Amino acid sequence: MALPKISPSFEETVSAPMRAGRVEILQINIGYQCNLECGHCHVQAGPQRSEVMDREVMEECLRALRATPVSTIDITGGSPELHPLLPWFVEECARLDRRVLVRSNGLLLLEEHYGPLIDLYVESRVEVVLSLPHVDPHITDRQRGAGVFHRVVEAIRMLNARGYGIEGTGLPLSLVHNPAGAYLPGAQKALESSYRAALRERYGIHFTRLFAITNMPIGRYLEYLRRTDNYEDYMRALVKAFNPESLKGLMCRSMVSVGWDGRLYDCDFNQMLGLAIDHGPPDRISGFDGGKLAGREIVIGDHCYGCTAGSGSSCQGQVA
Repeated sequence: MALPKISPSFEETVSAPMRAGRVEILQINIGYQCNLECGHCHVQAGPQRSEVMDREVMEECLRALRATPVSTIDITGGSPELHPLLPWFVEECARLDRRVLVRSNGLLLLEEHYGPLIDLYVESRVEVVLSLPHVDPHITDRQRGAGVFHRVVEAIRMLNARGYGIEGTGLPLSLVHNPAGAYLPGAQKALESSYRAALRERYGIHFTRLFAITNMPIGRYLEYLRRTDNYEDYMRALVKAFNPESLKGLMCRSMVSVGWDGRLYDCDFNQMLGLAIDHGPPDRISGFDGGKLAGREIVIGDHCYGCTAGSGSSCQGQVA
């Protein structure tokens, strides 16, 4: 069933083509397989997904990184830990002396088979990013599955014991907040303070920073909006909250997203919608050219209201 038309469209709101700057972040989605099926997941990741990046595409990513002064390598999924080549890939990325992030749901790190990845992360000085939608266990479990909250707390405690999230260690542990319903996130700074106090006082655990991310009307979250008859209200709220100041800091201006098959996108959300880079620059990692990708016209759609509402939203939190 087609979605209702949004008025004004995002294209009408911004009125002129949006263009990227220099590529500073290469976000690499190495597969959609995950051990969870979270309700807010725009990737629609889960145990049944079979899309996995092969070694050839990973090697093309490494060649592109060696040839380009990209400052941040952002490894995501699905759950990246499920990819059998993750240890090799992380080691190769770490050798490039860039900022390397791995986005994890945390739960796999509790399993004996995947536990050694923590050693790898420590040795490679990887920044770990964990999803923890809320400090209320019931709200988090409603989004991510029964018992997930306390298992994430256990994973954080294990990471803290290795120095992650502890001041002075140089091992950043970032948490990700997503609203549990059809509304925008609160102010990131205030949320970070409340998370920090609640997690320290109730569980004795620590983290470095919080990313507050707006739920995008894509994938499983879109299914939720339609199932609960909230899609039009949510989109109206996003349109009403459009903040032109957020446009300057949007992640698509400094990021290129690599799909599991090597296709290039302006962002992870466009990747999930199949909206590949299509205004002239290379659209596959095998032809990656940072110079040609800089200044490219960005592919936009009404889902972009999700990144420009309120304080704006990106994979690293609020932007305005």
